[in-house]
Amino acid sequence: YEAIFPSPECILSGIMSVNGKKVLHMDRNPYYGGESSSITPLEELYKRFQLLEGPPESMGRGRDWNVDLIPKFLMANGQLVKMLLYTEVTRYLDFKVVEGSFVYKGGKIYKVPSTETEALASNLMGMFEKRRFRKFLVFVANFDENDPKTFEGVDPQTTSMRDVYRKFDLGQDVIDFTGHALALYRTDDYLDQPCLETINRIKLYSESLARYGKSPYLYPLYGLGELPQGFARLSAIYGGTYMLNKPVDDIIMENGKVVGVKSEGEVARCKQLICDPSYIPDRVRKAGQVIRIICILSHPIKNTNDANSCQIIIPQNQVNRKSDIYVCMISYAHNVAAQGKYIAIASTTVETAEPEKEVEPALELLEPIDQKFVAISDLYEPIDDGSESQVFCSCSYDATTHFETTCNDIKDIYKRMAGSAFDFENMKRKQNDVFGEADQ
Repeated sequence: YEAIFPSPECILSGIMSVNGKKVLHMDRNPYYGGESSSITPLEELYKRFQLLEGPPESMGRGRDWNVDLIPKFLMANGQLVKMLLYTEVTRYLDFKVVEGSFVYKGGKIYKVPSTETEALASNLMGMFEKRRFRKFLVFVANFDENDPKTFEGVDPQTTSMRDVYRKFDLGQDVIDFTGHALALYRTDDYLDQPCLETINRIKLYSESLARYGKSPYLYPLYGLGELPQGFARLSAIYGGTYMLNKPVDDIIMENGKVVGVKSEGEVARCKQLICDPSYIPDRVRKAGQVIRIICILSHPIKNTNDANSCQIIIPQNQVNRKSDIYVCMISYAHNVAAQGKYIAIASTTVETAEPEKEVEPALELLEPIDQKFVAISDLYEPIDDGSESQVFCSCSYDATTHFETTCNDIKDIYKRMAGSAFDFENMKRKQNDVFGEADQ
């Protein structure tokens, strides 16, 4: 039995239902979400990775486990939490704050400093560097794109982030953790782009952190499989229909435009179609690969202050790579593992012919590891934007350990489908209409 997963399709079907569209949600699997499901019991995970001997007794009860194949944290002030709040899906969920966010430097891990107090106490920087970094954080916190008085000579649309770092005289290590652990970029391409996006990302991190204090991340009890069940209920409240175990035999096009989906001899007619890349191989291209290694541990990760959940980012520069390595760790505290057990997942974008070697710096931080499960997935992106065909395809899940990139994809698909940008306020009003009446 596998749980549902917050695939972009689940979330969009909920949002489109709220917006008054008639939605039919079909899935060829007996569960929702394809490759990105949560797996329970533990025996099922061993089977999936062809480990026929199954889990040893020391792993505890199989049904105490709920392992996300693609784990991601939610930013407390981020877009997915907003979507959950505005669609009231939160009424079905319990979240726990992730206990710490760490960054790798010179073979060791350090807590990511993101407030002035933490910056001044951090071992990541020398004394003078701390002062400059503090000035930079104050500048970011006060920055308001609508108020030129806060710009301090920086033009949000034209000044590159590289120049902003230069203005505050920040060294390479500080630039590494600011860009990768605060702004959460996977590569260094952002350095030569206009600085506004980066400043907003750092603001999001700080505001998310301010909400709960330990880290800016949240994770639902019982794992991510809980999220789409919420969106499925939401879609149902607004008259959406879900069909599982529905093989999609053909997507029917007329004059280059989608008109229906054929399944088991019947055709469901439609004006628009949303799907993941596996349903339309001829309309997507391979954009690379991601390696994910799920590790089961019997101990918290060293130097994390015994945190029962955390994220570690290894910036690419620190390990001579082009893209970062991520570690995301959760445990029995989230009801996803047996008592005293921890699940850590190391992931990165594949750059060589030996992907397992690429994540070694992360695995070294996790030793000793009781059991490893290695998955290498292809990344696909659509080559058709849907404007003619009205077929809208999501991108595969990337290596990041948070949902912000997935939310950008959702908003992008929404805009192409609806012809206007996704409006949180509008969603909120529609919610009040339905739930407001029900409460009277």
